[in-house]
Amino acid sequence: MATTDSLDDRKQLHVAMFPWLAFGHIIPFLELSKFIAQKGHKVSFLSTTRNIQRLPTLPSHLSPLINLVKLTLPFVQELPHNAEATMDVHTDDVHHLKRAFDDLRQEVTRILEEESPDWIVYDFAPYWLPSVAAGLGISRAFFSIFNAWFISFMGSSPDDLINSSDDRTTAEDFLTPPKWVPFPSKLYYLKHEANLIFAGNFSLNASGVSDVYRLGMVLKGSDCMLIRHCYEFEPQWLTLLEKLHHLPVVPVGLMPPETPTNIGDGKDDTWVTVKKWLDGQQQGHVVYVALGSEVMVSKSELAELALGLELSGSPFFWALRKPVGPLVELPDGFLERTSDRGLVWTSWVPQLQILSHESIGGFLSHCGWSSIVEGLMLGRPLIMLPFLGDQGLNARVLVDKQVGIEVPRNVEDGSFTKESVARSVRSVVLDDEGKIFKAKAKELSEIFSDTKLDKKYIDRFIDYMEKEGVAA
Repeated sequence: MATTDSLDDRKQLHVAMFPWLAFGHIIPFLELSKFIAQKGHKVSFLSTTRNIQRLPTLPSHLSPLINLVKLTLPFVQELPHNAEATMDVHTDDVHHLKRAFDDLRQEVTRILEEESPDWIVYDFAPYWLPSVAAGLGISRAFFSIFNAWFISFMGSSPDDLINSSDDRTTAEDFLTPPKWVPFPSKLYYLKHEANLIFAGNFSLNASGVSDVYRLGMVLKGSDCMLIRHCYEFEPQWLTLLEKLHHLPVVPVGLMPPETPTNIGDGKDDTWVTVKKWLDGQQQGHVVYVALGSEVMVSKSELAELALGLELSGSPFFWALRKPVGPLVELPDGFLERTSDRGLVWTSWVPQLQILSHESIGGFLSHCGWSSIVEGLMLGRPLIMLPFLGDQGLNARVLVDKQVGIEVPRNVEDGSFTKESVARSVRSVVLDDEGKIFKAKAKELSEIFSDTKLDKKYIDRFIDYMEKEGVAA
C-alpha cells in the first residue's frame, strides 16, 4: 500500500477534527482522519490531553499528516479528577462534562485562528463552533456518528430542534414514528426509553442548553452533514435527512474497521489467552456479550443478565466493563457455576478478533452503531439489549431486518428478566429459529464488510471536501 494517495495538482487540504468527549465518537473521528490523511491531506485532531493519550497508535505512514492537538479541559467541580470522557463519569453526570466541553471554546477558537484550516469537522455537541468557524472563513461539516434514522427522528428541521417546536411535548409523543417520516416505519421508542430521551435530550441540563438545541445549532450552521451510513442500507433515511434539514448529506460509508492481524501495545497476551479459550468451544455456539463503553448497568440489571446467560445453557464470553463509581458485583456463585462454559473478562479485549472467531454464534449488544457495524460486517446475529440514546431505535430497525432478537422488557419500567435473556440467547444462538437470523446477518455482511464499496464512499467524500470548501 502506498503511504498516501497522490494529490497530483490538487491543493493539500488542512482539516481540523473536533469530536465530542466520548470514545464512541472519538474513534470514528480518528478513523475518518486516517482516511483524509490517506489521501495526502493534513489533519489537526483536537481533543483533551488524557483522551489523546488513550488513542490507539497511528499508522507510521499517516502520523506525519495527523497532528494530535492536546486541549486542557477546564475544571468543573462536579467532575471526578482526570475525568475527560463519558467513560470516566456516571451517566447522570455527563451534563457536567458538557459544561467543561463548552469552556473549551476559547482555546479551540485560538487554534482555529492560528492554524486557519480549510475545514472544521465537528460533532453534535459544540453548538457554538459553526458561528466561530464561519467568522473565520472556515468550511464547516457536522459528522454524525449516529445513523440517519436517529437524526431524522430527533426533529423535523434545525429550527424545530433549536426551539423545541415540533409539537412533541411529552414523552408519550415519542412512542410512535414522527409524523414527518413519509414512508412506513417501525421507528419508535419504548416507554422507558422515551422518558430517558425526553428528560435527557430535550431538557436543559447543567450546561445551560439541551442536546437537541446543540444538534439544531450545529445543523443550522453547517455547510454539509457527513454521516456513517450508505445508500445500500436503509437509503430512504438519507434522502429524508436532506429534505428535512436542507443540507447536503454526504455519506462516508459504514467505515467497517480492518481486523488487525496482530494486537500491539502489549496486549498480545490477552488475545493468546482469549483465543485459546475460544478454540476450545463448539463452532457457532458461543455468545459474545459486550455493552460498550457508555452503558452503566444497575445491580439488578447485571444480576438478571448474568443469571440469564447461566440459564440459557449457551457458552459465553462476557467483556464486562468496570463501572465508574461503586463496583457492581456479579451474583454470588455465578462465576463458579458457569466456569465450565463461560468467561468474564473485565479489562480490554480485542472485540473484532473475538467476533471473527468461528466459535461465536451471536452477539449480545447494547446496539451502539459502531458495535452493530462490527457485528454485522462479520455476519453475527444480534441479541439486542439497548439502553441509551439511539440504541433503542437501532434495535427496532434491526429487528425489522430479522438479523436478531431484542430482549423483551417490562412495558412500564423497562426492566428485563433472566428468563427473557435466556430465551433470547437460545433463540438466536442455539435453537433452530436462529437459522433465519444467522442467514439474514450473513446476507447483510455483504454490504457491511464491502471494503470496495466503502472506498467509493470515502473517495466521494474527499472529492466533495476538495471541491466545496470556501477556499476551493
